[in-house]
Formats: sequence, C-alpha cells, structure tokens
Amino acid sequence: MKILHILDHSIPLHSGYTFRTLSILRHQRAMGWQTEHLTSAKHDVEVGCDKYVDQEEVDGLRFYRTRAQTGSWHNVAHAEPLSVIHGLTKRLHEVVDEVKPDVLHAHSPALNGIAALRVGKARGIPVVYECRAFWEDAAVNLGTCQENSMRYFLTRKLESYVFHKADAVTTICEGLRKDIIKRGVDPKRITVIPNAVDIERFHICEDKPDQLIQKYELQNKVVLGFFGSFYEYEGLTFLLDAMPSIIHQNPTVKLLLVGGGPQETVIKAKVEALRLEEHVLILGRVPHDTIQDFYNAVDIMVYPRMPMRLTDLVTPLKPLEAMAQGKLVVASDVGGHKELIADKETGYLFKAGDQKAAAETILRAIKERDVWSFLQNNGRQYVEGERNWAASTERYNAVYAPILSGGL
Repeated sequence: MKILHILDHSIPLHSGYTFRTLSILRHQRAMGWQTEHLTSAKHDVEVGCDKYVDQEEVDGLRFYRTRAQTGSWHNVAHAEPLSVIHGLTKRLHEVVDEVKPDVLHAHSPALNGIAALRVGKARGIPVVYECRAFWEDAAVNLGTCQENSMRYFLTRKLESYVFHKADAVTTICEGLRKDIIKRGVDPKRITVIPNAVDIERFHICEDKPDQLIQKYELQNKVVLGFFGSFYEYEGLTFLLDAMPSIIHQNPTVKLLLVGGGPQETVIKAKVEALRLEEHVLILGRVPHDTIQDFYNAVDIMVYPRMPMRLTDLVTPLKPLEAMAQGKLVVASDVGGHKELIADKETGYLFKAGDQKAAAETILRAIKERDVWSFLQNNGRQYVEGERNWAASTERYNAVYAPILSGGL
C-alpha cells in the first residue's frame, strides 16, 4: 500500500507537528507500507526558505514541495488560503501522476484537506483527513483571529466540510473526536490516533549531571522544569505568579524554563517585576543533544496550561515525553491533560487557572517524596503500554482497509 501524506510543513523544521509526522512515517514504513510526502506552500514560509526546491530529502525521507503562487489575485488581502489551496491542488495532481498512491492522507489544516478532496474526487483515490487541532482556535490564542469573527466562522466551516466529505477522519484525542461528532459526523468514521512517543528513544533519567548542576547552581535545590514553546496558553506567566508563594514556603525551589516563543519577552519582564532572578532561570533554546541533561537535572516537570477551548480539546506531547523518562509531572486539569495524567496515579493535577491550587499542589508534590517512585513508574508503564508510536500507528489499519475495500 502506498500512502501520500499531504502536510502543512515538515522537517527540517522542528515542531510538535513535524515530530508527530516523522513518527507516523517511520512506523508506517516499519509496517511495510510505502509513504510519500507533499508539503503546501506554507512550508517555505515556516522554514524561512527564500529559494524554492521541487523536492528534497530530509532524514532519508523525500518531501515534494509546493511553489508559492504568484499573480495579482494571489496578493489580494485575505486571499492567502485560496492561493494555498489552488497551488497545492495543482502540485498534488503532479505528484499523484508520479507516485500513484492508493490513499491520500491529508493532515491539518483544512486547506490541505480541500486540495486532497479535489484531487481524490478527480482521480478516484480515497481521502483520509487527520485533524490535529482546530486551527481557528489556535489562531485565537495566538492573537491572529478573534473568536466568532468571520474568519473564525469560515475556517470552522471549511474544517466541518472536510470532515463530512473525507472517506475517513482521524484525530489525535477524545476531546477533538467529541467536537467533530457534534458537527454531525458519524462516529464510526472517526478514529483516534493518539499522540505518543518512541519509547526506545527515551530512557529513565538517572544521575544528575554534575557539570550542569554546578553551572546553574542547582546543588541542594528542588528543581522544577518546563521545556517547550512559550505560548500564552501554556500558562508560564501564571506559574511565575505562583512562584513567590512557593518560594516563601520552600526557598530551595528553582524553576528552569527551556525553550522559546512569543511570550519570551513577557516572561522575562515578569521574572524581573517579581524579583525572581535567583529562583527562575530562562535558558532559551538549548542544543538538542543536551536536552537529556536538562531533563536529568529536573525533579518535577510542570505543565500549567490555562483553561480554554484549545487546551481542553487538544492533548500535548511534552508530558508524555517526561513520563517516558520517568519524570514526576504536575499539570493543570485542562481536558487535554486529563486524557494523559491520572491524578495521584501517574502524576498530580491542580485546578486550571487557580494560582493557590497550583502552589499547593507543587508544594505537596515536593513533600511527598515517598510516592515519587510509585507515580514515576506508573507514568512510564502507561507510556510503554498505551502511548507508544508502534501501538498508535497500528490503528491506521482500521482506517485504510475499509476505504480501500469500499467498506465505509
């Protein structure tokens, strides 16, 4: 079986989107399936590419690229989505001619799904649409769109259209699945392919790295950590507001923030305003080959996501990576976290958006060292048994087989 994956962007860009894609491709190939890969014109924008290439090989995978459309109407305000669809449809016809796929597997956003449906209908090729998030909600949280605006409404309508017209729909979690069902889509046509980790790539954190501990003066400290993107919905300024209370009751606490993003300037200003310089280290993005040392240095990983539609519906990847390494996790009880973490079984949950609850839960976790091993072992076992990519990718069998045989 040959599957043509249609993507917004891909490696070499590093993001949760590209890492999920890479894991899917590797494991589908391990199952004996052939995969081909096409990105929309948005890929070049994401990677900051100023020179178009027809295709390129990255990590042993061939990616077909799509040239950005030119001409007067493509530069009209708000016409970018139509331009992306038009260019991708044209390019997809070319790639289909070359690779002759059995299935078109389009991934979020809906622009990719529209192009796939156009080509699939014209060529008689079944289309799978994979919803990784509702991009209109992400745009609201990034400040590029207002909820209930015309753009929000139209984006949602496009997404719903693709759900109804695709031969099969997959999504990453139960929160998204339930919302898709509310749009009138038959539950039998929706399969959850959950986020997971390559368990063999993650090892239980062992001894703390002496050099790093000395460099950042972490000796005899309780080290909290957040590694990821600095978006507003991640709740990092909320966590900083809770830090004075935590430090007052336990002055040995230090927080490491590793990563970067739109909130970085705001976070630095908050640290300065609260005079937390001695207790909060903003380390920015670190080399990938050093990230394991930073995980080893941390006692408790904290994920304080704020309560909103995006975080209630979508499951993140970072807590799974932490549990795969045997790390203790403390997180807000947004819906996405509750699909991953069982309170006092695989980690700790606190009421989302409640600063007092966050501080109390973190302090409780610090004190209850006698249960750390229990929680850490449970977390690792959960990832090994249910949240590994081999198990997740196996679910595509139930998606592809019926549409290829005409069973849906």
